[in-house]
Amino acid sequence: MNGKKNRYEQHDHLLWKEISRKKILSSNVFNVYSAERISRDGTKGEFVFLESPDWVNIVPITEDERGTDCFIMVRQYRQGSESITLEFPGGVLDEGELPEEGAKRELLEETGYRPGKLIFAGKVSPNPALMTNWSYTYIAEELERTHDQNLDALEFVDVELVPITEVEDRMGEEPYINAVIMAALAWYHKLKQ
Repeated sequence: MNGKKNRYEQHDHLLWKEISRKKILSSNVFNVYSAERISRDGTKGEFVFLESPDWVNIVPITEDERGTDCFIMVRQYRQGSESITLEFPGGVLDEGELPEEGAKRELLEETGYRPGKLIFAGKVSPNPALMTNWSYTYIAEELERTHDQNLDALEFVDVELVPITEVEDRMGEEPYINAVIMAALAWYHKLKQ
């Protein structure tokens, strides 16, 4: 707590103290909580948030048969937006799993590729207004296809090599609409500067 206190000391008038918390819903992906909190000036409020495991995204870089720099990406149907998206491989970390190990596992499961080099690029809070988790991004290089996909029972994913310039030019347009992959692309650019 001392680290938090020092980090927020200058802005401690913005902090809220938790009075109570209750679980509203439990699912296989996240839990929903309601918390009663009080501000420094005595204002009370009820806030709803999602407790979710941390995520990991992998930005795999390779060349296609023409020598064009490409990302290895996954195309899949997303239940929330009811759309087909093109994204970097990634997923939820298993309980107790380190982000780097989760990145290797997710890349192998979704694409069949194993990285020779895996570089931590950064982490962000996907939505700090509602969510408690972090999203970690890794850059994967020196890739070797060693396995077939090993997908979860409800996971249907096509693997594609997409030129990096196409992803950069079309980010934010369909099928590149996942905000977390936009953050991963930003981490890639920051690391490659």
